Amino acid sequence: MTARPIRISGLRQAVLWDERSAGHVYAPDTDLVIEGDKIVFTGPASELPDVYAALPVDVDGRDLMAMPGLVDVHSHPATEPMSRGMFDELGSPGLFYSSLYEYMPVFRADAASKPDCARVAYSEMLLSGVTTIVDLSTPWAGWLDAATESGLRVCLGPMFRSAAWKTTNGYTVDYSWSEDGGQRSMDEALETVDAAQAHASGRLSGMIVPAQIDTCSPEILKASFAAAEKRDLPWQTHAAQSIVEFQEITRRHGMTPVQWLDSLGVLSSRSIVGHAIFLDDHPSTPWHTKRDLDILASRDAGVAHCATVFARRGYVLRDFGRYKRAGIRIGLGTDTYPHTILDDLRLTAYLGRVQEQSPEAVSTRDVFDAATCVGASLLGRDDIGRLKTGGPADLVLVDLSHPMMRPSIDPVRSLIFSADDRAIHSVYVAGRKVVEKGRVLTMDYEGATSRLVEEQARIVGSVAQRDRLGRSVETLVPPTFPTRR
Repeated sequence: MTARPIRISGLRQAVLWDERSAGHVYAPDTDLVIEGDKIVFTGPASELPDVYAALPVDVDGRDLMAMPGLVDVHSHPATEPMSRGMFDELGSPGLFYSSLYEYMPVFRADAASKPDCARVAYSEMLLSGVTTIVDLSTPWAGWLDAATESGLRVCLGPMFRSAAWKTTNGYTVDYSWSEDGGQRSMDEALETVDAAQAHASGRLSGMIVPAQIDTCSPEILKASFAAAEKRDLPWQTHAAQSIVEFQEITRRHGMTPVQWLDSLGVLSSRSIVGHAIFLDDHPSTPWHTKRDLDILASRDAGVAHCATVFARRGYVLRDFGRYKRAGIRIGLGTDTYPHTILDDLRLTAYLGRVQEQSPEAVSTRDVFDAATCVGASLLGRDDIGRLKTGGPADLVLVDLSHPMMRPSIDPVRSLIFSADDRAIHSVYVAGRKVVEKGRVLTMDYEGATSRLVEEQARIVGSVAQRDRLGRSVETLVPPTFPTRR
């Protein structure tokens, strides 16, 4: 039996998409009707067609704002929740305080813990208003099932590479190259992508993701880009994400990571560079050229910006406003724990303003667009990330009566800079309610977090076996305060 339409009546505020201006607009006193997985009406009650005006009211919107579901273009759900409480102050001094090479392998989630890691991350994203995510993970058993269970729109980006990295001394990085150059792992990833594209849920899709620019051969980068073109899918790789990587690529090729990608012909409107921080004019990676920003703009390559994970290490994109003025499309991602994207919107705005020393440098609209319509464009989508009649029913209801939203002359601004995810009331994906009053309806969030406590204890208990110096977790991650005995 087909479910009847859902009527949300008398919204105090709605953030709708205006086709004439190609942007979001506020629309007070709005009714919204969902039928199946589509929004079939947005507008004042006086304009409701008779067939919808006769419907009973399902949601009284007098204290609510409707806005488009947010788009997270860069996340690692299957691993990052495991690191909660451990990476906040951890980095290798000899590797410019990156945690990638020495510490991530030590604390990495294993096959047994990945399902609950993913459920925790998926739940956090839903609770912060995310409806579409890019999930960058190495393939794991049950991945498609967990993604489907979440209720999210999940773009699966199974990562593959030609080499593994490691450090044996804490100040140099060595690469161990596979005999087949990563071809087998790419073939396995493409099978996962094709399965996601064909999935019956209609909410799964795929992305081609050679993992990191320094772990992928030129052949695998070019072959993967050709596979993305053949399938008409987005393509993403980690590049310009660390000083170590910048120095490695300039040593190997005599050019910057962005310039090397460009020389391989893998930068285009389907390309997403995560994180594109260390360009040739960044103060930490000065180079004799100053062309990287122009290259990204001229190729219409997008950037996946994740403010939290780099601020944690003491680094920052320099800067959001400059990239935007250059014409670069910047989407936002969570990358790390917590997977609460509103934190990244707020931090992106603040860090951009600090660098330009102006509150006007990065506006609320800039970061909201980055997490909605601009992020959608990086995925080749012109339907999600906006609320409009005929569009997908991916929406967030915000509680305007929440104390941290009051008083509010501008509700989106108050949500991002004051209330955060505490004011998220309900979330719908493809017309299905997946969050209600701060509770995830699709997954056992609390159960997954409880199990993850046990999994983290197990992983932490064997840290010394994986650490290059045999250090305990107490040595690697000293507690904030000493324990009184």
